[in-house]
Amino acid sequence: MRKIREVLRLKAERLSDRQIAAAIGSARSTVQECLGRCREAGLAWPLPPEMDEETLHTRLYGRQVLLSRSPAPDFAAVHAELKRPGVTRMLLWQEYRAAQPDGWQYSAFCEQYRRWLGRQDLVLRQAHRPGDKLFVDYAGQTVPITDRLTGLVREAQIFVAVLGASHYAYVEATWTQSLPDWLGAHVRALTFLGGVPAAIVPDNLKSGVSKACRYEPALNPAYQDWAEHYGVAILPARVRKPRDKAKVENGVLIVERWILARLRHVTFFSLADLNKAIAALLAELNTRPFQRLEGCRKSLFETTEHPTLRPLPVQPYEFATWKKAKVHLDYHIQIEGAFYSVPYALVGKTVEVRLTARGIEIFHRQRRVAAHARQDVRGHFTTDAAHRPERHSAVIELTHEKLMQRAVAIGPATVEVLAQQVQRRRHPEEALRASLGILRLAKDFSPEALERAAERAVTLGAFSYRAVRNLIATPPAASAQPALPITHPNVRGGDYFR
Repeated sequence: MRKIREVLRLKAERLSDRQIAAAIGSARSTVQECLGRCREAGLAWPLPPEMDEETLHTRLYGRQVLLSRSPAPDFAAVHAELKRPGVTRMLLWQEYRAAQPDGWQYSAFCEQYRRWLGRQDLVLRQAHRPGDKLFVDYAGQTVPITDRLTGLVREAQIFVAVLGASHYAYVEATWTQSLPDWLGAHVRALTFLGGVPAAIVPDNLKSGVSKACRYEPALNPAYQDWAEHYGVAILPARVRKPRDKAKVENGVLIVERWILARLRHVTFFSLADLNKAIAALLAELNTRPFQRLEGCRKSLFETTEHPTLRPLPVQPYEFATWKKAKVHLDYHIQIEGAFYSVPYALVGKTVEVRLTARGIEIFHRQRRVAAHARQDVRGHFTTDAAHRPERHSAVIELTHEKLMQRAVAIGPATVEVLAQQVQRRRHPEEALRASLGILRLAKDFSPEALERAAERAVTLGAFSYRAVRNLIATPPAASAQPALPITHPNVRGGDYFR
């Protein structure tokens, strides 16, 4: 409207259409069209003082929107209703027209609502569905924490999370922006909210996004694992697109002004003390009344957004890190000095390992193939018997008691020979191997032959595997005739030497 008035004024000063177009920054054809409409409407400069912008627009462009004659909707109520699931502008306009049959048309209803929305407080400009998105980021400002003993100062990072629809905020201090602190802050934020939104919108922090991409960003595996545990989508903001996370940007600004600025003169000696002070000011921030709307962040959260959040999982999330490992020939992988078994079919393959404080999970092609309790002793082997091949299991599970059961079926002498192996050998495995070899003789020859050889071995006191095998291979010679007594005059008896 201001340009229309300027066109008429400059034309009255006898400027050409081209000069007017250059002065107002429009095309010459636009100036000519405007002057033509003014001639058709009988308007000339100066315009009547009572002619406002709406009347001027109607005279020139024929739009009849008599807003002054129609009851205006309660746009504050419209804005609040739009935060409810399933509520649309069309539905609210239909309800408005049902109550006011001579009310505004739908286009005027939407246009005037946008104008009203533009006049509201900055944090209320964007409309988000309740329970849809939680915006998270770290503030650029840090808070110093002083060590009581050494006097060293360490800067604490400030994590901020803001819900899109209600602007309900969560703030806490962490030592770093590393992955454990990042995920831990997420867990505590959802616990504070008492539910899970549909999506999380983070910045491209390395702890969350390993590779930024406009179309398909690569998430950190631990962050993806956290998202799967809570059943939430991760929607990283585009690089150098602050409007994608404007909600948390504004939230960070408010936190810096309403919380951190008020703590600037306080000296903190521990992270717990800082978080305690932040929690008190955060409660005040969430209950501070809106400037141009009824209620506050907390009341809006409790009435419109909290009922739409999904419940928290039964088991709390446990922080985990991911590593890759290659399966050795003994079907074990090495993780931080300890060894853990996997199915033997994966020998030579590379697997992914998820490590928690209490256990490890091993995945191959996104399928879990093994799980073990975590060991802190370097060099310790943790083996699941089901991971061994059958031939290995047969050897590992072999015990001397099982061999003795086989010896009982052969005979008592064989049992005695095997019992002597345990008594005479220094190491149990040495006795086991010797006993296994002796029982093998029953298959190489026969159980009867083994039992006879065992009887002779017991008599001779020769219990080794080689001795028993030689006794089987060398049958006993025929018994010789006893020697006749020698009596002769020339033979001196034993009495001679007395």
